[in-house]
Amino acid sequence: MTDNILDSITEQYHSLTKSGKKLADYIFSHTAETQYLSISSLAENCGVSEATITRFCRGLGLSGYNAFKLALAQADRTTDLGDSSSSAEPVSSGDSMTTIGQKVHAANVLSLNETLELFDEKAMTEAVSILSGARRVFCFGQGGSMVMAMEAWARFSTAAPNFIHISDSHMQASATSLADSQDAILFFSYSGSTKDMCDTLSIAVQRKIPVILITHFPKSAGAEFATVLLQCGYNESPLQSGSVAAKVGQLFLIDCLFYGFCSMKPEICSSARSATAHAIANKLL
Repeated sequence: MTDNILDSITEQYHSLTKSGKKLADYIFSHTAETQYLSISSLAENCGVSEATITRFCRGLGLSGYNAFKLALAQADRTTDLGDSSSSAEPVSSGDSMTTIGQKVHAANVLSLNETLELFDEKAMTEAVSILSGARRVFCFGQGGSMVMAMEAWARFSTAAPNFIHISDSHMQASATSLADSQDAILFFSYSGSTKDMCDTLSIAVQRKIPVILITHFPKSAGAEFATVLLQCGYNESPLQSGSVAAKVGQLFLIDCLFYGFCSMKPEICSSARSATAHAIANKLL
């Protein structure tokens, strides 16, 4: 394989199958767009199967689709700080601190605006109903998404005692195996396509546990397990993994869920928030 993934595809183009050439043609015409697509979305856009995409990636000497997206992002022009130049407001080393602040602000505002455009009132209402009626709510995620799960747990813990955060994927699977339909899972995964997530959520489906999934990709592996799917905005390049802008949209959804939850039990939540606020106040100097 050559250093540039696009060159590798060009070299192998004439030996590709009909479906492989169809996929390659799409990639050449939509290079910047492809790096932001889930494998399901790319398959749909190209009119090929996900298996074809997987074989295509492995034929290029890559481990799979995620490795392909990373290679594609690296080939499609990057700034000297490693961000994809096709990203919204990419930051470069020549920018002043004021310019950096303006670009970061613009990216965060874009994330909020896109998440608001994707806001689904019916899905949000159903998610709030699930959270309000659950005996326990497990807040799960892996990697950067685990931080969002912890943020959700911290937010809801000021108003209710039944939210639980578990960071280790093995312990997530273990806790899920002992939960049931009276419980609920609030899962965060920007990609919606990680093995640990699918392992845990497959157990949840078997146990008939309602699953609320917060993700950017509605057509992803995780979506197959979700009772309710809430979509966050912002196209995060593979080179921007863990970006704050992608998290801003998720924080927005957490707060919407929180206030919706509190509105279902206003007196109880108000009392709980007052109690937790006084408890923390005692720790301040």
